[in-house]
This record gives sequence, structure tokens and C-alpha cells, in this order.
Amino acid sequence: MALLDTVRAPARLRELTAEELRVLAEEIRAFLIERVSASGGHLGPNLGVVELTIALHTVFESPRDRVLWDTGHQSYVHKILTGRQAGFDRLRRQGGVSGYPSREESEHDLVENSHASTALSYADGLARADAHLGRRDRATVAVIGDGAMTGGMAWEALNNIAGGPDRPLVIVLNDNQRSYAPTVGGLAEHLAGLRAGRGPGVFGQLGLGYLGPVDGHDIAAVQDALRRAVALDGPVVVHVITTKGKGYRHTETNELDLGHAVKPMDPHTGRALKASPRSFTSVFGEKLVELAEQRDDLVAITAAMAEPTGLLPLQRRFPHRVIDVGIAEQHAVTMAAGLSMGGVHPVVAIYSTFVNRALDQLLMDVALHRRPVTFVLDRSGVTGDDGPSHNGMWDLSVLQVVPGLRIAAPRDGARLAELLAEAVAWQEGPALLRFPKGPAGDDLPAIATFNGIDVLRRSGSLDVLIVAVGALAGLALTVADGVRAQGIGVTVVDPRWVTPVNPALADLARRHRLAITVEDNSRAGGVGSAIAQTLRDADVHTPLREFGIPRRFLSHGSRAEVLAACGLTAQDITRAVAEVLANLDSTPAGVDDPGTWPVHAGEER
Repeated sequence: MALLDTVRAPARLRELTAEELRVLAEEIRAFLIERVSASGGHLGPNLGVVELTIALHTVFESPRDRVLWDTGHQSYVHKILTGRQAGFDRLRRQGGVSGYPSREESEHDLVENSHASTALSYADGLARADAHLGRRDRATVAVIGDGAMTGGMAWEALNNIAGGPDRPLVIVLNDNQRSYAPTVGGLAEHLAGLRAGRGPGVFGQLGLGYLGPVDGHDIAAVQDALRRAVALDGPVVVHVITTKGKGYRHTETNELDLGHAVKPMDPHTGRALKASPRSFTSVFGEKLVELAEQRDDLVAITAAMAEPTGLLPLQRRFPHRVIDVGIAEQHAVTMAAGLSMGGVHPVVAIYSTFVNRALDQLLMDVALHRRPVTFVLDRSGVTGDDGPSHNGMWDLSVLQVVPGLRIAAPRDGARLAELLAEAVAWQEGPALLRFPKGPAGDDLPAIATFNGIDVLRRSGSLDVLIVAVGALAGLALTVADGVRAQGIGVTVVDPRWVTPVNPALADLARRHRLAITVEDNSRAGGVGSAIAQTLRDADVHTPLREFGIPRRFLSHGSRAEVLAACGLTAQDITRAVAEVLANLDSTPAGVDDPGTWPVHAGEER
């Protein structure tokens, strides 16, 4: 029997010899390669923390001792050692384990921190709580990568941790010289000096204990350092050097990201099992290069995610026109305001879920100053397999409150290219594009336009107006087919720019018996809510029904599964539309008269 098969809880590790722990590490790497290759997920980060995680669970006794992971994508080994091996058969799928720590899964997962640079703040709070309650019988341990240390929040926490020299707290600095991309900035240079043995550096200057650097793949050396840290009985940084992707040649030799996040692949060749279709991200990347070739003043900003957000083509074409700020979204946005003030047009490319961290900067530093900065939010809407923290379901709700911000939601690749060009050309203030993770699909051309609104389908009486937001236009068209099959007239429109609301939508709604909106954003404060307000302001009494994401955190699963759980399927929406219309009074539908509804095919936008 393999040693790994005997591990159901961390206590088992403390029964094993040093040689058995070494064998266990090899078995865990083989397990990770097999399972993550099948499902996709964060392979490289976890291959790099195998020995470190084993050492942590032999020195500390979880869950009594609290072990926090920053970020949580490096917690797979922790999950394996805490009894969740079986769940890896469906990793990041419904019924399987999450790709991040999950309180629902295990008492060993205290926080669900999939956004970087947060663990030290959690740990500071936990240590302060123990001090307040007089507890000295448990440890608090935060494992933070050097990439996450580029986030300002981590340094805010360090400042406060150093101010409490009598509060025990072990900070394991997992230094692999990477976040997704290589760690950048002065911190990277400073850590290089520490790796060369030049003292405790800034940590010592802050008053923190410092141990290291330690070979993070030597279990005994890490165990010794951790025990020494506990004995110091105060806040201590244990500087551990690891290699991301260690032990698997296809991650070790992947120069781009060391296998940070892999798609399902052949574990023997490292090749994806199927070719990826053209994505929204790739369309954005191609169009941005084209625009940069036309405009010397255009630069792009990434928060340590150049390749995932589509900036790699621009970085290769114009290396000095892509700025990586590390995991520092707040700094990225305010720096963009400064670039704009200096005569440069910045394009800030960021995941939707991470823009939440920079709301104040977008609001007060960019919008208040009416700076023409272009924001591009990848992974908007439902992403699915990354779980509740990575669904970009709040951007429209949060950002529609920003005065002067224009927001576009392209429905396909062609519209993304058009709207990006419009956004970059806009000089009156900030503009933003949002699109989902995944394939762009087939282009959906408009059959006509109405005052800047694309008309995608027009048939029968003016019964129901469907306002499609972004990538859910395809779903809206399927719903149109369903209601038309029941003898219901339908119009499907795409407003392209969803904020501010085009007043022409009120004119369209006035002519229909029912209006519905379909969006992959929270219904609370989403596009549907904004359109409802527009109808009220215009004294339009057409009933409006909003279809979107309910106000709750969404469990991991495929995009289709998550959308279905939210009622965003053609069957659900078609049924609801038919039921609403059946319950309306017998007021006749409007007349499709070109003289009263000026829709012109080929109209200039």
C-alpha cells in the first residue's frame, strides 16, 4: 500500500520517519500530476510546496494551530493531507474539491482567501484575539508567497504585526520568485539579497524575527526552522526558498508560468487534451496590439497577470509599453490616472473580481479627475470552476455608481474589437469593457440599429423586448426562438454600451408589452436595475423582468452548470416570459410600423 493511502489526517505524518516523509512527498507529486492533468488547475504552485506543507503539518497540529495560505491556490497538498484525496477526482467540478481553501470542505480551512495579500491581516487578527483572550496553547501560521508580498495590504499587516513583538505569529515567506509571473520591483531585488545571505533585511529593521533562507524542499530543514520560530515566542519570518513546478519536467521547463494554471492535459507530454478555441482574451490582445501600432501614447498595465489578461502579444511587440506592478491593483489604477495626466493613454487589464479592490481609486483618482483611462475586465460574469471568489458577478453592480464611467459589454469578438477602439478613443473620462472567460464564439451581426442599439432579432408582434447584455446575447436569441415558437412576437437588442443607459431603450420598451433583461451579473444593482430606473424616469409603464445572478456566492462548477443553477437557461427564461405574458392584461401588442419605430438596417453607429 502506498504511504499516501494511509494518510487521512495530519496526525498520521507525525508517525512517519524522515525517509517515509521523503517517499510521501514523491507520492504526492505523482498524485498531483495525475489528478490535476485530468481536471486542470493550479499545478505548478502546488508542486512547489509539497515538502513545505508536509513540514508544516508535522510541526503544527491543525486545526488547533491555524495555518493560512496566501494565496489559496497553493493549498492542494494541504487538502490532500487533511483527508480530501477522493475529492480530487472532480477537482474544481461539482461534487469535487474546490481549487481554493473551503470552510465547507474541512475544519482545516479557516479562511477562503483566493485573493492575494490577505493572510497576514487574518493572522494578525487571530494573534490579537488570542492575546486578548489569554490563550497561549495554539499557533498562528501564515504562508505567503513573495508575489503576494508585492501587495500593499501585506505591508500594512506587517507594519502592525511588527508593532506587537510579544504576540507569537509565524510568517512563512514562500519565496519562489514568482506570482503568476516573475516577482517584480524593489522587493524582488531585496529578496535576492536575502537569498544571497545578506542578513534579515527589512524584516529585521521592522523588528520582526527572521530565520533563513531555508531550502523549502528539505523537510528536516524546514521543520527545524519552524520549531525555532515557535521558540522565539514572537512574530517571526521564516524565509523558505522553493521552486515552482518542482519535480515535473513539463512545469519546470515552462518558461511562461511554470505550470501555474494548466488545462486538462496529457501528463506524459504536457500537451492540452484539446485545442482552445479563440477566446475573448485573445481577441482583446490582438486588437490592443493593432491600436498600439496606431498610437504611440498607448500603454498597458497588469497586476502580475500579463498573459492571462491578454497582454502577452503587446508585451512581445512593445516590451516597454506593458507595466507590471505586481499584485497591487490599487496602485495600478491610481498610477494609470497619473499616466493619463502625463499625456499617456493607459489600458488597465485586470480580472473582474480583482477590480473590487480598486474601487476607491477608480472612483476618486480616475473618475473624479475625468481621466481617459481604459479598463478591460476579463473573467466577468460566471467563470465557474474557480469558485465563488472568482466569478466576476459584481462589476456592473459596483461600477455603475461611478460618475462619468462608460461601460461596454461586447457580445462577441467583433464587437469587442469595435468597442475597444471606441473606448480608447474616448477622451471625456474613463471607459470600461467587460467580457467573460472562455471562447468568443461565432459573431452575432446586427440586422439593424436603433439610435446606437444593435437589433439582433425582430419577428412578429411587439410582445416582448429582450435586452441582451454582453456574452449572453446567444442565450437571448435562443430564448427568442422559444417564445416565437409559442406565437409570441419578440425583439432582441444589444445596447453595446450598457452604462449610461441609452434612453432609446425606454422608447423601445414603451412599444412592447413586456421587457426583460438578461445578464451574467448580480441582479442587485445590475444592468436590469439601471434600465428599470430609466423606464421609471421616462414614465414608461411596460413591465420589466430582470434575469441575472442571485445575490449569493456561487459554488464551483462548469460555467453552464453555474448559469443553470441561477436559472439562466433558455428553458427557464422562455417559460418565465410565457407565464408573465399570460398574466398580463389583454392590452394589444404594439404595431411594427417603421414610421413609429425608426429601425434602419445599416444605420451608421
